Amino acid sequence: MRRPKPVVFGLYGWSPDYGFRYIHPANRRAFELLEPVGKLFEKISEDSEGEWATIRYDEQQFLVRPELFKEIYHKPKFSFGDSVEEVTPAPGQYRHFGLISDVFWDEATDTATFMIVERRRKLPRVFAAAELRAD
Repeated sequence: MRRPKPVVFGLYGWSPDYGFRYIHPANRRAFELLEPVGKLFEKISEDSEGEWATIRYDEQQFLVRPELFKEIYHKPKFSFGDSVEEVTPAPGQYRHFGLISDVFWDEATDTATFMIVERRRKLPRVFAAAELRAD
């Protein structure tokens, strides 16, 4: 039995200034709308020629040139789709429960922050890892 490959997390610091040769034509518009800078991706695979890598952000997958992918080695506490709850809600507020929908990475501090979807609605707040726990 083959063991599953560990998830590779990384940044894809592409912006339109780089031009579109780094993004597969089928993914260009969606990738540009995602505004990928500062978001943490999961690298799913790379083709055998090393020409294209498949990366994922939440439920979207993109084909990109692998040379702009920068692996990070500190695995975030949570990833896309993880069920979480807020540890300490603001006084008088309900505790938020939801699924991780966005993962942002701060290179200066090597830390992730998260956004969650609660009852199919994305909360406007960004949470630090310490503010959430697995539900």
